[in-house]
Amino acid sequence: MSPNRLLLSYALRHPILIVFTVLLGFSSAMFNSVGTTIIVPLVLEFLGQKKLDLSKAPPIIQKTMAFFEGFEGGDRLLFMVLVVLLAIVLKNVANYVNILVSTHLSKKIINTFRKEGIKLLLDVDIDFYAKTKIGDIINRISQEIGRAANAIKIAIQLFTTVITIFVFVFLLISISWQLTIATSILLLGVFIINQVFVKRSKKFGKILSEKSRGYSGALLEILTGIRLIKSVSNEQDEYQRIEKVIDEREQAEFQSQANFAAINPINEVSGILAILAIVFVGKNFLLQDSSAEELEAISTVLGIYLFLLFRLLPVISQLNGQRSRFANVSASTAIVADFLRRDNKPIMTNGKNIYTKLSQEIRIENLSFAYPGHQDSVLNGVNLSIPKGTTMALVGASGAGKSTLADLLPRFYDPVEGRITIDGKDLKDYDIRSLRQAMGVVSQDTFLFNNSVRNNIAYGMTDVTEEDIIAAAKRANAYEFIMQLPQGFDTKVGDRGVLLSGGQRQRMAIARALLRNPDILILDEATSALDTVSERLVQQAIDELCRDRTTVVIAHRLST
Repeated sequence: MSPNRLLLSYALRHPILIVFTVLLGFSSAMFNSVGTTIIVPLVLEFLGQKKLDLSKAPPIIQKTMAFFEGFEGGDRLLFMVLVVLLAIVLKNVANYVNILVSTHLSKKIINTFRKEGIKLLLDVDIDFYAKTKIGDIINRISQEIGRAANAIKIAIQLFTTVITIFVFVFLLISISWQLTIATSILLLGVFIINQVFVKRSKKFGKILSEKSRGYSGALLEILTGIRLIKSVSNEQDEYQRIEKVIDEREQAEFQSQANFAAINPINEVSGILAILAIVFVGKNFLLQDSSAEELEAISTVLGIYLFLLFRLLPVISQLNGQRSRFANVSASTAIVADFLRRDNKPIMTNGKNIYTKLSQEIRIENLSFAYPGHQDSVLNGVNLSIPKGTTMALVGASGAGKSTLADLLPRFYDPVEGRITIDGKDLKDYDIRSLRQAMGVVSQDTFLFNNSVRNNIAYGMTDVTEEDIIAAAKRANAYEFIMQLPQGFDTKVGDRGVLLSGGQRQRMAIARALLRNPDILILDEATSALDTVSERLVQQAIDELCRDRTTVVIAHRLST
């Protein structure tokens, strides 16, 4: 789907708001044109011209001014002033409400983009994260989506501006199609000049998106690698690296703003030249060889024409600015359109059979696997049987494919050749959610959320009691250290559990697995990075966890 079609499809999910903006845009244009049309006759009457000759005026102006025929003298002048003021007020009210509606629509689309983006990130396979920088993902979710949704707001403003221009052009044509043709030719040159700035805006918008992505990635690397940075005293180098990225991003931002800033002056100068040219054309072709009576009538009409044109020029300038801004965010729209696509991302096909429990065995048959995008196989022709209730140890050096095999069991990946079956049924036939809920994974790199101890142990489970959580902590040899924490089970453990030791984090992970009571347990180097005391406590917890359970243990050495 093209970026513009993407925006349109999301905007059309809110048809009432779209219709409302159309009506408001049309109303604003009509009120603007009515007020503008009356101002010139109003000024002429105010200056003492008692009876305006509108015989040469087009029917639309004659009908508008006929509305005031029943009034005389000061009452007529006062009524015209009130109508002009009312038209101006209503125009601005319509514009104000239109801004509110378009902003509301933009915010709704931002929320929809982000919700669908998060849903997509939760649905894609692990392989997506192996290939995509987290900084890029964060930039798309936080920055690019906001800029892309802003395109909707700009598009609505563009639509309102175009309606206003059409109404004004209709009035100008009704007054003099000849002058309007001359005006269009002159303004065509302005359009061509502005097209250069629109192309530059698109270019600068793409550069800005690239620099923003680089900044998000660099910042994330500093925040996640802060321990390494400090351990090697590399703060200054990292600062200089991100300082360069910040400067490049600000330069791109400045180029975009400078491009925007050049549009209004050019449009204003071009517009004044166009008005002077129309005055010259009108003087030499409309007023030439006219009688005194005709001259007065034509002068009034020409005055209305020039005032309409004068009021139209800022609207055209506004249109060019909006086109430039829309082009500037088009790069973000393209990025978001690609980000929200599902057809170009790895998403596991879900099976239909709900997994309940293991009855006989897990069997691996002629299994071969290579990571997506890599030709070299990690596993070749593996055959293995794991009967129910037994413990299978996979022991070997780093890179032998042990952890890869463990990742295939919960279907983080699918085999390239061969298959894995549970009780004779291919893993691909099972519902992924039910399959993974029946498996417990305890790895060397334990992840904890910056939340309470209680919520980390009970993560992913909603129907557990406080007694269940405490019992799981005791069985995992974690209860004692938890009660020594400042707020016990309510203590926040910090980002990724940084406030806990490695052994404490492992015991928390084991408590989580015990609480889940998995049918199949996978232990991936669960004790390899622990000291002797912590390893002993964790090993006791693991022994408790493995009891009466089908277990796959991954280790570098048999003693583990």
